[in-house]
Amino acid sequence: MKKVITYGTYDLLHYGHIRLLERAKELGDYLIVGITSEDFDRRRGKINIEQSLMERVQAVKETGLADEIIIEEYEGQKIDDIVNYGIDVFTIGSDWEGQFDYLKQYCEVVYLDRTQGVSSSEIRSKKNLIKMGSIGDLNIIKKYINESKYVNGIEMSYICTDEDIKDYEGIPIIKNYDKFLDEIDAMYICSSPKTHYDLIKQALSKKKHVLYEPPLTLKKDECEELFKLSEENNVILMEAMKTNYSQSYNRLILLARTGIVGNIVSIDSNCTSLKQLEEFGIKNITNYQNSICAWGSIGMLPVFQLLGTNYNIKNIISLKSKLDSKFDLLTKINLIYDNAVATVKIGKGAKAESDLIISGTKGYIYVPAPWWKTDYFEVRFENQENNKRYFYKLDGEGIRYELVKFNRLIANKNKNGILNKDISLATVSIIEDYYNNIDVIELKEY
Repeated sequence: MKKVITYGTYDLLHYGHIRLLERAKELGDYLIVGITSEDFDRRRGKINIEQSLMERVQAVKETGLADEIIIEEYEGQKIDDIVNYGIDVFTIGSDWEGQFDYLKQYCEVVYLDRTQGVSSSEIRSKKNLIKMGSIGDLNIIKKYINESKYVNGIEMSYICTDEDIKDYEGIPIIKNYDKFLDEIDAMYICSSPKTHYDLIKQALSKKKHVLYEPPLTLKKDECEELFKLSEENNVILMEAMKTNYSQSYNRLILLARTGIVGNIVSIDSNCTSLKQLEEFGIKNITNYQNSICAWGSIGMLPVFQLLGTNYNIKNIISLKSKLDSKFDLLTKINLIYDNAVATVKIGKGAKAESDLIISGTKGYIYVPAPWWKTDYFEVRFENQENNKRYFYKLDGEGIRYELVKFNRLIANKNKNGILNKDISLATVSIIEDYYNNIDVIELKEY
């Protein structure tokens, strides 16, 4: 019996896939189809996959062409599979020509011509094309422009700014905000939180989807109003928390929830950076976001995800700049729960080790600095022989994964997977208390 093997993602199975499988089947008597897992696809840079692994397996199974289906999970698995299954022919599309010649020492390698004019990428792009505009800090917008190139279905179309330029990174400028909203389907906003309420309310009222840099606003009641408006107009209002959409961070949160380190009794979350003040100078401090707005949402994220938002006691200890009483050089937020405590340290005027430590009754999870960009973390125990290390690839700081999620939510008209609204409200509530001097212990700069 002549055995043939082929591999693919098979997302949104189409005629081109089926034709390739038919021709692979003709090369022998028994066809094995390897379908790549989500993790392996992500490690290879394929982040636009719409269907789950089981949906893709089922779609291939229903063609009736595969005698056996296996899952491809790691680099080098093709060699293992060819040897273990006694494969005679390895085949794949001609767009990979030459890249699998190293398999010729194990079996015959055949490159099949692809069916022209059809691909899963084109299907995804045409199905979900979103014209997206941006408003706010051009340096941050540039990152989103670059990362959007990796995401099918999103076209960065316009930028709204008062700056005297005709275009930015090749994208046209529209200065009038009303006209800007009329030209787009969705908006990314990274302006000062003080401007968020009015700009986002206007966008939601025109039924535009909004991806915003946190915090949503500086007042809890305004947040509640905007969430309600998004629901009434059936549009997506999603926090641009790129950390939350990175694979490494997601896995450490899921792992912590399994009880691997026992009951979580303490979380220490540290987020500090001197970069902005070093670049622009301390005298310009009033022109930039203070520490609690810039870092508060990120710092409080793992605390609220793992311990919840129903803390019993909080206090905010804040070192204020002598140049601006609203600008905190360093702020420490202490939260006390029934069975746990949490400390969030955030600063733009002081530097500390920006790591994350999740302490439990059996061990702890350590995430090195800067933890919000991590591709690596450790689970540590008293007996060091039981320690485990976890590595995950992080591309583009997580922005491209965030954009994929945003696009998918819009396409499916499904709000599942958006960062918990209660977390956003709890974060803004603490920021509002900071500004109203509630539960705040103020320290003064020398």
